[in-house]
Amino acid sequence: MAGMFITFEGGEGAGKSTQVRLLQQHLATVVPPGRTVMTREPGGTPGAEAVRDFLLFGKQDLSLRAETLMHFSARYDHVDHLIRPALEGGKIVISDRFTDSTEAYQGYGRGEGNEAILSLIASLRQQTGVIPDLTFILDVPRAVARERLHARGNRPDRYEAATEAFHARVAEGFATIARREPGRCITIDATLPPDTVARAIAGHVAARLPMPQGGA
Repeated sequence: MAGMFITFEGGEGAGKSTQVRLLQQHLATVVPPGRTVMTREPGGTPGAEAVRDFLLFGKQDLSLRAETLMHFSARYDHVDHLIRPALEGGKIVISDRFTDSTEAYQGYGRGEGNEAILSLIASLRQQTGVIPDLTFILDVPRAVARERLHARGNRPDRYEAATEAFHARVAEGFATIARREPGRCITIDATLPPDTVARAIAGHVAARLPMPQGGA
């Protein structure tokens, strides 16, 4: 079985982490043990996790270009040390966020669609040398997302605490990406019950990656 790279995208409170976990649990029943790898961004490797902490909770505000470059710095370490080796080893990598998040958050959310920033992101994305085979964009109304974030009770990070206008631009950024790459991106109504969403996602994955029923 060849390696496959699956990413989950969407705004805050969309349920990405839950669906990443549920997909990994599903795949564990239909592919050999150890064949799936679950990871996240920013993060996924020790170095990238250190950058994540700064990006989400650091007290220093970076310029937009510097913030964008830091996201890709963490990403390059993630790709070099985890994602590419796993894919080359024939594994299925499932990541909570990847380059689409940088385009949506920095390109559209903070950059407000600035062409120079979007061009920078496109160039940096090309340098990763990795393109997801399948991307699920989980879509929820902002009001639902706010309720979910409040229920978690966690300390909000830099992006969760951003303005409503910022989150609206992020949502439009993801919608723009989905329209541009319909062959890779599948938009999912994430207001449905998690198990219902998970079954829909598993069906899309099976269509792209035919798998025998049962364990290995």
